[in-house]
This record gives sequence, structure tokens and C-alpha cells, in this order.
Amino acid sequence: MPEPDSTRPPAARLGGRAWGWDPPGPGGGSGIIGVAPFPETGPGEAGRRGGVGLNTAHCTIVVVDVEGFGLRSRTNPNKVRVRRGMYRALERAFVAAAIPWAACRHADLGDGVLVLAPARISKVLFADLLLGPLADELAAHNGAHPPSERIRLRLALHAGEVSYDDYGVTGSSILHAQQLLDASELKRSLAGTTALLAVIASDWLFDEVIRHSERSCADAYHPVGIANGGVAWIRLVQRRRDLSRRLRFA
Repeated sequence: MPEPDSTRPPAARLGGRAWGWDPPGPGGGSGIIGVAPFPETGPGEAGRRGGVGLNTAHCTIVVVDVEGFGLRSRTNPNKVRVRRGMYRALERAFVAAAIPWAACRHADLGDGVLVLAPARISKVLFADLLLGPLADELAAHNGAHPPSERIRLRLALHAGEVSYDDYGVTGSSILHAQQLLDASELKRSLAGTTALLAVIASDWLFDEVIRHSERSCADAYHPVGIANGGVAWIRLVQRRRDLSRRLRFA
């Protein structure tokens, strides 16, 4: 998710370490994430092509990246502290939202992280309870660090089928979430404000989850056109204490 004046870290490794999750053996077991078994194939074309049996699961997909992570003003020690702060903020926000971090799969993206949550975890938690605490955690981090180590995040929310293999995860739903995160509309929205968190929700997630919840601040989202001709929904999130102060004295 490059900035005009930054360089992109190494390509995303979607098969990254899934902390807190032990993959089941062949056949999948009872876990929601498994490795697809490779069926027996005889000689001939099927064997040469490497026939596989897909193992898929429906997941809530969260992808985040740090605005300006690759700026030249950030040294490598700065980047390490930013990454630590990003992970700490995410883990604490997940706890505050009652989303079990250890039950999710996490893949490090260099300047961000991909999180896959199993279908048994309610999507409403992501829409209602995650975003405010995350902005608060970012504010707490920024208050204790110099400008070169402060964090503003872009976050994409989506849900869909994810396929697993020996190398990690893939699927059109993951690609769509990453494309949402790369949307120029999202980058411009965050760049033009003092918000700490810019959220982009897929049209499906907004229509099926966010707009039906009275705690999701659905009115704070606005629709934008995206590159593939579709629609997504953007919301800017401030630290909650800043919002409450503004409301109190308005």
C-alpha cells in the first residue's frame, strides 16, 4: 500500500505464522483452519498439474497498514517500534472488543498485518467494538513516541471464503480486502485529516452487518467508488475521548 514518497516493504507473505493456532493434520480436524490434503493422482495430466482438494472456510478479514511506513524519515529502529506498537494496539483492541486474538490467523505484511477470524466469531464485534479501542490504543502509543514512531492506520474490513494450502492462504476475498486497502480514496481520506484510523468496509459487509447495527456508527460511513467499478464505505475514527469532549462542549 505505497505512499507517493515511500518505498514498499517486501511483498506480503500470506502464509505467515499463525500465532496461537496449531494446524490440524491432514483431513482438517475440528479446527476452522487446516491444510488441504492432496488427493492421490495417477500418472498423466492430472499428476503433472498437481491436483489438489481445496480446504476453504468463511472468515472475517481484517487488513491493516501503517500510513507512511516507508518514509525516509523513519529509520529501521523507528520501523521496529512502529511495528511493535501496531501489534500491541491491535491485540489490546481485540481484547477490548471480546475478539480472541489467539483464535485468529495472522500473517505479517511488513508494513501491516492480515487477520483472519473464524466464522464463529461474530462480525458485529468488528463493526461495533473494535474500531474505537483501536483508535484509543494508537493515541496512547503516539503520546509516548516521537513523530517518526507515531502510527496512523488504514484498515479494511471484509468477509468471505478463504482457501488454505501448505503455503498459507489465498482467495478472491483476501485479494478484494487488499484492493480496498490500496484504494486511493482511503489514502486521501486519512491524509486530509487528523484521524488516527481510516476504515474501509466492503459493500457486502456494510450492507449485511454495519448498517443493521445501532452501535456501528453506520451514519459515519460514506460510500466511494473503487477501481473495479464497485462501491465501498469509508469512516474516519478519532480517539474516543476526543470525540466525547467535542460532543460535550458542542
